[in-house]
Amino acid sequence: MWHPSSAKRHPLPNALWPTAEEAARGRWFKPIRIARTTLAQRTWVPAMVPWRATEDGLVTDDVIAWYERFARGQPGAIVVEATGIRDVASGPLLRIGDDRFVPGLARLVEAVARASDGKTRLFIQLIDFLAVKRRPTKAKYFERFLKVEDRHREALAEATGESKWKRAAEPEVRAFLAAADDALHEDVLDERELESLRFGARERVTDLDLEHVRELPQTLPIQFAAAAARAKVAGFDGVELHYAHAYTMASLLSRLNTRTDGFGGVRENRVKIPLAVMRAVRHAVGNDYPVGVRFLGDEVIEGGNRIEDATWFALEFARAGFDFLSISKGGRFEDAKQPAVGAAVYPYTGPSGYECMPTVLSDEKGPFGRNVVLAAGIRRAVRDKGYDTPVVTAGGICTFEQAEQILARGDADIVAAARQSLADPDWFMKIRLGLGAQVRRCEFTNYCEGLDQMHKQVTCKLWDRVDRDEAGITKSSDGRRLVAPKWTAPEGGAAG
Repeated sequence: MWHPSSAKRHPLPNALWPTAEEAARGRWFKPIRIARTTLAQRTWVPAMVPWRATEDGLVTDDVIAWYERFARGQPGAIVVEATGIRDVASGPLLRIGDDRFVPGLARLVEAVARASDGKTRLFIQLIDFLAVKRRPTKAKYFERFLKVEDRHREALAEATGESKWKRAAEPEVRAFLAAADDALHEDVLDERELESLRFGARERVTDLDLEHVRELPQTLPIQFAAAAARAKVAGFDGVELHYAHAYTMASLLSRLNTRTDGFGGVRENRVKIPLAVMRAVRHAVGNDYPVGVRFLGDEVIEGGNRIEDATWFALEFARAGFDFLSISKGGRFEDAKQPAVGAAVYPYTGPSGYECMPTVLSDEKGPFGRNVVLAAGIRRAVRDKGYDTPVVTAGGICTFEQAEQILARGDADIVAAARQSLADPDWFMKIRLGLGAQVRRCEFTNYCEGLDQMHKQVTCKLWDRVDRDEAGITKSSDGRRLVAPKWTAPEGGAAG
């Protein structure tokens, strides 16, 4: 597995941009059907969380401006950020867990249609997540969060050789542990307690002692279906169910899901809830409405799913009637770095997070198109069983040649680019017009991801290097440009 100590900086791939005529003949700019919806191109902007909603999860003018800017580049599809299906506090992340969110989302749909001249299809990604708490101070943890039990007193007596701890009052135990070192904590606390102390408490799908976790098989289908129905009412062209990374649905699919209620253990059990969610969503929106899924081709973590698991799930998803399969990789909590006190653990900081969003600092394989092999394997398996479900790939895609080669080899049906589209939302249009030399190329340093980690409004470092005196620039609280610089196509083209 890749380790930072072996990293080297990889240069961006050479880009021999096509002429307008060559681009027109390219596979990337050919249409494709998803259910009864047609994408004008196979270009795709996947979900990115920009942290521009209100604290109550409502659409803001900054949210509108973010998606309008991508829409002006007229990609085949844009997927709106992970949007919470439950009406629970989650900071400036969009929500769709109540009807009050629909008017704002409908305004977003209308804005994208106007900005793209109706040429871009707009999907919305629906997500569920369990609670993740911030890392507490030692004093706070032992004062407020640890549930002191007799086992702690027994372990403390054994570790210190002092029997008095077997009869010690709870405040005395808490105070002593708060002042103790890590070695003593390891002797006294169990694995989950140590994690809560060092990383912050995190709920798991296997916590069957928690009523809301125990009831996930009943509640998730209802909540996802209601959210999808709201998305349809708001005017979205389809929904993408988020079964990837560190969140509820991916955790249910994971080999680490050891639930003992019939929804964990073997694959056949782990896929039950995800398939039940799909059935409920399909019932809510009808057979003609596009419903796709984003899931992991490899969890990367120890004991997690690998490509053989992903291939098995892909066949189940195709059989169940998903209209597209969008493949990602990694991004799990289990190998994330320890957060600072007061911060929450972030699932894109460990090896699995690197594989999700590889940077120019990489091993000998390099970061560009690194994850395409997973989509290729899944697509082959799905086609071998007679399904024509479109497969979406992403990860370090930044040139026309990359996309064309992926499509020519049959590795995927749609090629997505997040960071390159963030760097230059007009890049698809520039390529189509034969103006590839004008593309502002992503440097894959993950400046944007660093902002996401801190839940700051996401921007690109390249934006502030261009047209800094542009009139009407909107900025974040710390002075960064909130929208990519404007671009005006030659006469007969379109404007960014």
